Amino acid sequence: MTTRRQILKAGASLLAGTVATGAVTNAATAQSRPTATQPPIPAPSGQQYTPVVTLNGSSLPWKMDNGVKVFHLIAEPCTREFAPGMTVNCWGYNGATPGPTIEAVEGDRVRILVTNRLPEHTSIHWHGILLPNGMDGVSGLTQKPIPPGDTFKYEFTLNQHGTLMYHPHYDEMLQMAMGMMGFLIIHPKNPPAESIVQRDFAIMLMEWAIDPGTFTPNPMIMTDFNTFTFNSRIFPGIDPLVVKLGDRVRIRIGNLSMNSHPIHLHGHAFEATATDSGPIPPSARFPENTISIPVGTTRDIEFVADNPGDWALHCHKSHHTMNSMAHDVPNLIGASQAAAAEKIARLVPTYMQMGSNGMGEMAEMHMPGPKNTPPMMTGTGPFGAVGMGGMFTILKVRAGITSYNDPGWYAHPEGTLALPVNPDH
Repeated sequence: MTTRRQILKAGASLLAGTVATGAVTNAATAQSRPTATQPPIPAPSGQQYTPVVTLNGSSLPWKMDNGVKVFHLIAEPCTREFAPGMTVNCWGYNGATPGPTIEAVEGDRVRILVTNRLPEHTSIHWHGILLPNGMDGVSGLTQKPIPPGDTFKYEFTLNQHGTLMYHPHYDEMLQMAMGMMGFLIIHPKNPPAESIVQRDFAIMLMEWAIDPGTFTPNPMIMTDFNTFTFNSRIFPGIDPLVVKLGDRVRIRIGNLSMNSHPIHLHGHAFEATATDSGPIPPSARFPENTISIPVGTTRDIEFVADNPGDWALHCHKSHHTMNSMAHDVPNLIGASQAAAAEKIARLVPTYMQMGSNGMGEMAEMHMPGPKNTPPMMTGTGPFGAVGMGGMFTILKVRAGITSYNDPGWYAHPEGTLALPVNPDH
């Protein structure tokens, strides 16, 4: 008897195959952008804001047309290197996922041209933007969908400031699962002095279902994701956040995935200063070092980088700092595998047993895996294997640096490093 689960699985396989075919069909037009963090676009003359650094991403250039800032987004298939050794067939904007960050200032009039180079219709919704109804981008409700090959014009005045987002509102289950999303950040026209920061970062949270050995995400998955990313990169392929000792730092975090993510920062206390609906009054803020980012929201956090070192920034759902997670493997914790391992090794000489005494050993193993599939735990620090992946990166706080280039590993002052203890003393 065919079960409902088997029918759904077959449907998912068929749809994934259709998506994969679409990616191959459009290979000639698929784009790819550099994966390193690109320099932000400086603020125009007369406007006072610190431009946003989109980690492992870029900002979208504009041109002026009779007082209107004109941007151009292209919805298209793209390839994205999640980390060295893993490249994924995605859909995105301007050759990247997430798409380039759009930056503007409260009061600006903006015109955003959206060209569709996908194999199906699309639309674009300006998530959290207060605008005329006909510009909201919900296909069938507020506009006709954008057919392949067509360009639609969205134009409105920005009457708010904050960390907002953009994404499709046509076949969003598939299109967002394939990576179509980005930031639209509006700086305040008259920022109060206390809101000025020296470093301003943007990180989009995303989760993917990518079967080992494959290249295309499965958009039918609702809960069993196995790859978790900051700006569509997995550790150690994620750039660090480099700041100077004493800098005031803002990190803007957006979540268009299927789950909430508790983002934890080591070594510092921060305050949540804004949501996607605007600033949080100072009287309502309180210190934290972990903040949950619900689905469909953004949060701004701010802190003074007053503690030098290399500090972890990561999701605190432990599976979300792992790569290529498999959730249907047997639990072997505490089980003796010696006898079985000996028999298996006769048939498979390269067999390695693991899991009886924990999984940490996998961080230092370099077992060959399926093509295009990173190790479950990876990354190397100054003291060996970090044993992390997915939603994990490093805040590097340094005194005396003259640029925001990666300064290398932190040199611990004498007496500040944990060391083994001689039990005889």
